[in-house]
Amino acid sequence: MARTSDEIKQAVQEHYGERARQASSCCGTTDYRDKLYVVEEVADLPETVASYGCGNPTAIAGLREGETVVDLGSGPGLDCFLSAKAVGETGHVIGLDMTQDMLDLANANRDKLGLKNVEFRKGEMESMPIDDGTVDVIISNCVINLSPDKDAVFRESARVLKAGGRFHVSDVVLSREITDAEKDDLTLWAGCASGALLERDYLARLCLAGFDEVRVDKRSKIGSKPWYSATISAFKRGAGATADSRQQTTEAKAAGSAPGCC
Repeated sequence: MARTSDEIKQAVQEHYGERARQASSCCGTTDYRDKLYVVEEVADLPETVASYGCGNPTAIAGLREGETVVDLGSGPGLDCFLSAKAVGETGHVIGLDMTQDMLDLANANRDKLGLKNVEFRKGEMESMPIDDGTVDVIISNCVINLSPDKDAVFRESARVLKAGGRFHVSDVVLSREITDAEKDDLTLWAGCASGALLERDYLARLCLAGFDEVRVDKRSKIGSKPWYSATISAFKRGAGATADSRQQTTEAKAAGSAPGCC
C-alpha cells in the first residue's frame, strides 16, 4: 500500500534526528563533505558540520554580496555557512529544517563559528515560514526528494523568490520508474531513493510551478541503481536572469537536458 505523507515525514525525521544526535555526541561524519566540497572551503568548519548531501549546490549558485539565501533542509548547516561567506555581512542566510535535533545541531555549529548573518527556522518545505518575494536564491542538497509533495515545494519556492530569483539544488532523481515495493520502503525514502522523481518529471514540474530556464548542470551516476544525483538550476519567471544563464540554458536544451516547456 502507498505510504501516507505523515508516515514518510516521521520516518525522515527519525532517521535524520538520529544522525544529528550521533553527530552531537561524538565527532560527526565528514565523508560526504570531503568528497563533495573543495577541502579548503570546509577546512575551518567543525567536524559536526557534516554533509548528508549528494552534491554541492553552492558551487553553481553564483552567490553575491548582500543576497538573501534559503537552504531547504539545511541539516547541520554546511551549505548555509558556505553561503554566509559568499553573501557577506550585508547578506542573509536562512536554513529551513523540520527536524528539531538538526536545528539544535545547526545552531550550535553557527555559534561555534560566530556567524551573525545565518538563522535557522523550523518548518517544512511544502509550507515555508518565509514572506513572499523576499529571497534571491534557493539552494538545497539532496532533500527535496524526501518530500511527499514536491509540487508544493516547487510552488513555495516560486512564491518566496523574487522575480528572476535563482533555484540551484542538488538532488537524487531517477533514470527509470521504480517498483511499488521500493516506493513503499521507508528506509529507501529516508535514504533519498524512493521519493525521487524521474529527471524529466522533475524539470517539467519546475516549469509548471513558475520557473523558466530549467536545466541540469551535472549528473553523477550511482552504480547500476536507477537513482543518481543531479545538480539542477532554474529561474523564477520575471526580470533578473542574466545573459550568461540564458546562453547556458540554450546549450543545455541543445544537449537535451532541459524540457521544451521552458
